[in-house]
Amino acid sequence: MTQFENSEIPKIENSENEAFIKKSVSHLEAHGFENIKADIEGYDRPKSYLKKGSDTKITPNIVALKNGRKYYFEISLKSERPLMLKSKWLFLDTLSRMRSNKFKIITTKGHYKFTDNMLEDINLTDKVPIKI
Repeated sequence: MTQFENSEIPKIENSENEAFIKKSVSHLEAHGFENIKADIEGYDRPKSYLKKGSDTKITPNIVALKNGRKYYFEISLKSERPLMLKSKWLFLDTLSRMRSNKFKIITTKGHYKFTDNMLEDINLTDKVPIKI
């Protein structure tokens, strides 16, 4: 079995990520987002999507509503598995466009260059990360 079978594409990698998700949720609440679901304790978990042809699950870090529109948010912190993260971002971007939703990346100081490089690698240069 490979490290990617029966796994989620990348789940929260450590407590630093979890703390940043909590900070991101507070930021979104302050900017009028409602019905927030986050992949951390204390919140309803966002819906997971099964990657076709495998047992891999994809779960957005945060899902929220604003003005009747659904937003998918991904946290961008330096990762040990950038290929898996790119795959997850491309999937969520495609899913959001198919359903007329929005897909946003949230990052923080020290991770801007990593995030910009990742977005450039997968041709999502139209995405402007939310910097918290």
